[in-house]
Amino acid sequence: MMKTTRNYSYGMAAFALIMGWPIFSAWAEEGMWTMDHLPLAELKKQYNFVPSAEWINRVTKASARLARGCSASFVSENGLVMTNHHCANECLQQLSTKQENYFTKGFSAESLSEEKQCPAMELDRLDKITDVTPQVKEATSGKKGREYTQSLNKIKSTLEKECVTGDPIQWRCDVVTLYHGGKFSLYRYKRYQDVRLVMAPDQNIAFFGGDEDNFNFPRYDLDVTFLRAYENGKPAKTEYLPFNANGPKAGDLVFTSGNPGHTSRQNLLSELLFSRNTLIPFVLDYYATLDGALWQYARQGQPQKEEAQEKIFLVQNSLKVYRNFLQTLNDPSFIARKQKEEATLQSWAQNNKTPDLDGDTLWAVMDRSLATEKNIIFPYLMFEKNLGFAGNLYQYANLIVRGKQERFKPDSERLVEWHEARIPEIKALLAAQAPVYKALEKMELALSLTKMRQVLGVDHKMVKVILKGKTPSELADQLVEGTHLEDPQYRLRLWEQGEKALSSSSDPMIALALKIEPYARSLRKEMDDQVMAPQQQVHQQLSGLIFAREGENIYPDATFTQRLSYGTVKGWKENGAEISPFTNFAGLYERAEERPPFELTAAWKAARSRLNLAVPFDFVSTNDIIGGNSGSPVIDREGQVVGLIFDGNLHSIGGDYYFDLQNNRAIAVDTAAIMQSLQKVYNTPKLVDELQKGKR
Repeated sequence: MMKTTRNYSYGMAAFALIMGWPIFSAWAEEGMWTMDHLPLAELKKQYNFVPSAEWINRVTKASARLARGCSASFVSENGLVMTNHHCANECLQQLSTKQENYFTKGFSAESLSEEKQCPAMELDRLDKITDVTPQVKEATSGKKGREYTQSLNKIKSTLEKECVTGDPIQWRCDVVTLYHGGKFSLYRYKRYQDVRLVMAPDQNIAFFGGDEDNFNFPRYDLDVTFLRAYENGKPAKTEYLPFNANGPKAGDLVFTSGNPGHTSRQNLLSELLFSRNTLIPFVLDYYATLDGALWQYARQGQPQKEEAQEKIFLVQNSLKVYRNFLQTLNDPSFIARKQKEEATLQSWAQNNKTPDLDGDTLWAVMDRSLATEKNIIFPYLMFEKNLGFAGNLYQYANLIVRGKQERFKPDSERLVEWHEARIPEIKALLAAQAPVYKALEKMELALSLTKMRQVLGVDHKMVKVILKGKTPSELADQLVEGTHLEDPQYRLRLWEQGEKALSSSSDPMIALALKIEPYARSLRKEMDDQVMAPQQQVHQQLSGLIFAREGENIYPDATFTQRLSYGTVKGWKENGAEISPFTNFAGLYERAEERPPFELTAAWKAARSRLNLAVPFDFVSTNDIIGGNSGSPVIDREGQVVGLIFDGNLHSIGGDYYFDLQNNRAIAVDTAAIMQSLQKVYNTPKLVDELQKGKR
């Protein structure tokens, strides 16, 4: 999913420090804290609880992330993983056949031999965090523009290469930018590339209420899937979180350990306005058009509906998110507050003789970089981020063509996403035995080519080069019918070929990627050197001043790395009405109808008399979460799993920009609901036994 705001900024917590506001009394449970920098004193003060070193280590190593998005946790010592159904949608759809639709009907393996490997899924488990700020700052000191970009990439490459110790298959290492350049940490992950499907419920209950209920509460979703990590063909031995089938109680202190993807709480006002006025309107228009096209495609028949179902879910979810982003950024009170905070920050910076950059104030440098970004953002999104060339087939072509240029450079000279430590994930994607639906590919590609022509104009030089007098539909048909990139063996052969052989390839999709590559690279260079580099340097300066004045008792913006948040199981008031923190099975059956998206399957209807209808189903808490936290375990004081994050309420979408303790709520499946469903609806005794014992 495309991000519409970038990670270079200043946030509510930092502004609170500058203005002398007491952060924790104002936003008591705010924060997505790195595992090596937890607010232990505040937890002691508020809840008389301090997690032990053993608790922190176990939670760290029993938590995980799906490399392409979402969080997860190990819930048995034999590599059993719990995450959301919607996080496994891609796997479920890829494994489905004409005879068995696992996405819709669900899946359950009775034995290890029946567990099915998810194509191209990678699971990462955090092993170690190392502060590498001194090395990075020394390497980039005094640099700017292209020189800064190259120096930063070089030191990242060196640190990551040393970290994997010659074994990039087993280890993944990422230099992570925190506080937008105020700090750099090296994250080492244990990498699992053999991840298999164990159990998934039917889509009706996993996404009960559909888009109508999405980001709302009360909810009745059993949004859970169980996977298993394998090593050398056998279930991996892992740390795990015990599964507490009793769930939490109202008022309980609970934690989430997950990988929030991105927040913009520390962005300067000018960056937020750029997102509001330029990026988000573009994204909304793009997704709204795609949503309509997918709806039309799905109406053609049941096969088309099944082919498009995962994309429809993602697009509709994204539309709701970005509409609420825009609503937050158009809120006059929010903008006024940011203006006041930033004026105070500027005044303080002037009084403390903040160093300039290139003879300009930090704000002037930021404004200049945003002006450059505005000039190139739409070509950049279309050609470098491939929004003008949608579909899996072009993605494969782009990876093969760019990989041919990047893989044979010294690691320190490669683009950061092509460092040697990242190659196993890319190669696994190319090798994945995943279905390609050519009719859907044609529709998506034609639509994206049409959007490219509309956004850039018919006279844009690259639009003319690409279309060559053809309509978008004509070109899409020619490309999809002429390529063989749907075959993973063919993709791998191209991957291994020399650059000369690739350049002479007769595959039209490869030829298109080769044609686009020089222009896309020029846009990437301009974005890296004239936008990203100065913006990061601005925030490095600002972060350094904050740390010098106030210390580092603030949390960084989200970066899709493991974070711990804490809160309590608690409802909220909506339009004067009290919202209870729990739903139950009785409410599910009261809400059910004989039509989607509130329709229950025959298995759920038949199970009603066997169920304890008073058992909690979903619950809400004050934990600070955002996109990427899906699949995060909800953990109690004892380090046991009591819930599974799958959503937030509508108010929480604004959490990308600020945290509102009164209204923001995380939504989770209760472990009591998971256990009762496995026992009395799906009849999975072996899985139940493994959860209860923590081992097979």
